[in-house]
This record gives sequence, C-alpha cells and structure tokens, in this order.
Amino acid sequence: MMIETVRNIFKIDELRKRILFTLMILAIERIGTHIITPGIDATVLSEGFKQHAGGLLGLYDLFAGGAFSKAAIFGLGIMPYISASIIIQLLGAVIPYFQKLQREGEEGRKKITQYTRYGTLGISAMQAFGVAIFLQSINANIGGQNLPAVPNPGIGFQLMTMITMASGTMLIMWLGEQIDDRGIGNGISLIIFIGIIARLPSAINDEYQQFAVGQRDLLGEFLLIALAFFVIAFVVLLTQGTRKIPVQYAKRVVGRKVYGGVNTHFPMKVNTAGVMPIIFAQAIMFVPSTVLSFFPESGLMQSLAGYFSMESWFYWIVYGGMIVFFTYFYTAIALNPVEVADNLKRQGGFIPGVRPGKKTSEYLDHILTRITLPASIFLAIVAIIPAMLAKWFRIPFSLASFYGGTGLLIVVGVALDFLQQIESHLFMRHYDGFMKSGKVRGRR
Repeated sequence: MMIETVRNIFKIDELRKRILFTLMILAIERIGTHIITPGIDATVLSEGFKQHAGGLLGLYDLFAGGAFSKAAIFGLGIMPYISASIIIQLLGAVIPYFQKLQREGEEGRKKITQYTRYGTLGISAMQAFGVAIFLQSINANIGGQNLPAVPNPGIGFQLMTMITMASGTMLIMWLGEQIDDRGIGNGISLIIFIGIIARLPSAINDEYQQFAVGQRDLLGEFLLIALAFFVIAFVVLLTQGTRKIPVQYAKRVVGRKVYGGVNTHFPMKVNTAGVMPIIFAQAIMFVPSTVLSFFPESGLMQSLAGYFSMESWFYWIVYGGMIVFFTYFYTAIALNPVEVADNLKRQGGFIPGVRPGKKTSEYLDHILTRITLPASIFLAIVAIIPAMLAKWFRIPFSLASFYGGTGLLIVVGVALDFLQQIESHLFMRHYDGFMKSGKVRGRR
C-alpha cells in the first residue's frame, strides 16, 4: 500500500512539482549550514565550542540544525524570525493597533508580515553582533599552543559577521516563504524539522559506539526501540487530541434560500500551546547555568550550577513547573474564549444548553482550563524524558533528545502536518492516502 501511495503522489503533476521544489529548497538550506563565516579558524572553533556545547547555546544550535556550532552563514537559523513572530503575537494581545491589524483580514496579515520581517532583521543583526563578540572570546589548545578562533578580531570582523549572518537569516526566511507559496507544508517548520533530523545519524552512531564497546547489550537496544515507539505514539496522541464541543447554527431565510440549521462541533485542541511552553521554559532554565559557567573558580557558583544541571531533581521539578505555567500562559494568548463566543454569536451559532455571549465564553474557558491541566503535565513529562534517560540509562544526550523535548514535538507535529497536506492532495484527486483509517488522513 505504501509503494502504491508513493506512485500516486508522483502521478499528480502539481503535487510532484511541489514536493520536488520543497526538497530542493531544503537542500539549499542544508548547504548553507556548512558554509563557514569568513575570518574564522574552523579547527579552533570546533575544539573551543565543545566547552560551551550545553546550555542555551546548545538549544540554539538545535534550532539552527548544527550551523551555530560551525559559525556558518546560516548560524542564527530561523530563531530570529520565530522570536519576532512571538513578539508580534504578544503585542497583538495587549496593543490595540496590532489587535486591529489581526481583524483586518488579508491586508492586516500583510502588514503584520512586514513588521515581522523588520523585526527579524533587527533581532538577527543584534544577535549576530553578540555572536561575533562570543567567537572572538573562544580559544583552544591545539598542539601545545593557545590559538584564537578569530585570528583577526576587531570591528571589521564584527561588521562582516553581522552582515553575513543577518543576511543568512533573511535568506532562510525567504526560502521558508517560497515553500509556503510553491512547495508543500509549512516552510519555517520544515526548515527546523530538517535541521533536527540532520542530527539523527550522528546520534545513532554515538549509540552504536556504546553498543560496540559493550556498554549496552542487544536486549537493551530493543528496549530503547520499543520505548521510542511508545513515546512517539504518546506524542502523536498529545498533538492530535481534541475536545469536540457541539455547536448548532440557527436557520436563516434569505430570499428563497435557507442558510444554517446544521449541527457541527468546535474542535478545541488539548495541547493548544504546542511546543512553545518548552521553548520558553528551556530558554529561562538555561540562563542560570550559562551565567554560572562564567565563574569556574568560584565554589559557591559551581555548587549552585549543580542545582541547574539537567541531572538534578531540582532542575526537573522547576523545569516541569515552568512548563505547566507557560502552557496556561500561551494557551490564554492563543485562544481567547470571549472572541470565540462573539464569533459564534455573530454567525448565529450556539452551544446546546448554553446561552450565547458571556455564558458561552465562561463555558469555553471552563473546558479550556480543565483540558489544559493534563496537557501541561504530559508536556512536562515529555520534556523531562531525555534528561531522565541520559542519567538513568546512560544514553548519549544526542540520542536521548529524540525521545522527548522540543525536538521530538517539532518533528512529530511537522511530520503530521506534512502528511495531512499530502493526504488532502491525494483525496482531491480520488486517490488513497497513506492511511485508510485513523485520524491522520484526508478523507473525513
């Protein structure tokens, strides 16, 4: 069935062109992650970056697909664009001007996109300047000599790094938009997805090295595969889970036509916040460990750093609590029950047994609060699983990160969205998709 589905995909001319175009754009993006910014000694950088591999820099390198640790022209990745989008989204919740733009339809979206691009350029320029300062501070002992990663530091190198990396980020943003227009799937999400997947072969190689030296037997490897299957299935359920709220629309007679009078449902996602709570919590939790690492001679600072280590129970508890908090926080921003209730009322819809208006918004808020609690707890468990596996089962963290956390949620979410878009194309041409049953299909 899988082979027949792949054949059907390439029978459809438009779908074939979109998939090939998407693959071409992703290949260009991966090439850019291996082109090193001018003025840097790659050998020294590789040795020096090993001292800073964890913490906030490690998280940034995850989203950049490994390009940040290489100081490539795409070293900033797509994170400046994501940061600008989040800022604009938060402004839309508190500033009336941005709220007005969100309600203006297509014209409003164009202005918001323009502001997001300006914000991306500004953020990427500032971050590139910080990266240039950081690169100038890296030294490594090679052959008995303490060599700098930047042989010729100064304002010239800083300006060149700012221009190179900021331009690289803007190019990535443009490539993502090209996928949205002429490819298939969400361009920005696919770029992050391919960057995370690119790290999988080296992670599997690290695990194989442990197996080769006898640190883990064959039964242990099969148990790891079974655990990966279970965790991925759990994340799929968490990503796809919805609470269906019944909605009825009153009949309206306009001329000789009758509108409405249908029964449907309003799908409320269990995990409305998606992966954002983990990103926020990780960014905050990595700040103390990153700052404390700048004081290697202080015993007090190093003892405090132990509490913020990924192997610490204190870290797990605080990290999980912050994920629960940010899940509620981001859910409140992403889904406004008052706005949903007003839209239902304007369209002539109502929830059976609930009065339109304020009562409907209170009912939706009550349900949203109840389903967000288990979602936030499960999200916290998924986020902590990699640290637990690395500590208790001695799995290399490069592989353990694929058992949970930000990377797995992004990979699963993007893969499901990509499959659903292919399914919809196949369904429109009366072809069977990847699945004839289940929730991941185009035919409803």
